Amino acid sequence: MRAIAGLYGFVAAAALLLWGVLAGLEHAAGGPADRTLIVFNWGDYLDPSLLQAFEAETGIRVVLETFDSNEAMLAKIRQGGTPYDVAVPSEYALSRMIAEGLVRPLDPALLPNLKNLDPRFLNLPFDPGNRYSVPYFWGTVGIAYNREALGEGAIRSWNDLWDPRFRDSILLIDGVREVIGLGLQSLGYSLNDTDPVHLAEAKARLDALKPNVRAIVGDEIKFLLAGEEAPIGVVWSGDAAEVIDENDAFDYVIPEEGSNLWFDSLVIPTTARNVAGAHAFINFLLDAEVAAQNTEYILYSTPNRAAMALLPPEIRDDRRFYPDDATLRRLEVYRDLGRRTLAAYSELYMAFKMHRK
Repeated sequence: MRAIAGLYGFVAAAALLLWGVLAGLEHAAGGPADRTLIVFNWGDYLDPSLLQAFEAETGIRVVLETFDSNEAMLAKIRQGGTPYDVAVPSEYALSRMIAEGLVRPLDPALLPNLKNLDPRFLNLPFDPGNRYSVPYFWGTVGIAYNREALGEGAIRSWNDLWDPRFRDSILLIDGVREVIGLGLQSLGYSLNDTDPVHLAEAKARLDALKPNVRAIVGDEIKFLLAGEEAPIGVVWSGDAAEVIDENDAFDYVIPEEGSNLWFDSLVIPTTARNVAGAHAFINFLLDAEVAAQNTEYILYSTPNRAAMALLPPEIRDDRRFYPDDATLRRLEVYRDLGRRTLAAYSELYMAFKMHRK
């Protein structure tokens, strides 16, 4: 975001945290469930001012909790300790939640703003008919790099990351599927490969990347890149857009070998106590003006066709973040690989992280 927005964002986040604590106390004390909404979202993935607008419009107090991975989100919802009313899983986690009975069917009659969505992002394989979910944002995984420091076009593929020139220069987003995926795709394999031999090859390939990896980080990756703490980052597209917005020395590329096309969705977990409020919140986020404002704040790609018409041309026409059909055909959507395979992915990833230095 813009430089001064960081301060405002911190103040807003602190205020929201206070409200969240107060709301949590009200919930714990037996306050009316229909006056409180507990939202479980990725960090920095919603314009804080929109929460205030929703509260003012509905009288429902929003408690915002955040997670940093689909795996962490799934674990918390499976535990059932917190009655989350709305959650934001990615597609493969959503498939798992549906299979395990962790989400409620939606009532389309309570979501009139569904009409604003682009049909291209509806009825996708992970939730046919959108019985359980509506799309929130979508994007890709790719490489942000400092073209002034490294040269225009210095990076075009995953395999470029292994160049010895980039020793101690790369930040990796802390994500199991993202990191194991880049290892697989650098070898020409699918992001959804389940062959143990191929996974072992990908782990060995990642081990060879270790000298070039400066750190594996979470949401702070965008601030570190924008501040030129490293010239290269493997990032989600929205984070890359934010880095470029802050520091135009950076560019973003979707690697030639292909990458991940991901979708995050809004769902109502079976833990929800305020189902009506959850529908109202989802419908609020689908409003064209609200979705446009949220998109300008987050800078991820919106599936809201009505909101697209309200966005500045420099956002909606940027092919790095709204890629053409030829690029989209090179991309893969993560599939739910099942608990056993996902555990194998996690084990390989943790071994890579723990023995990196």
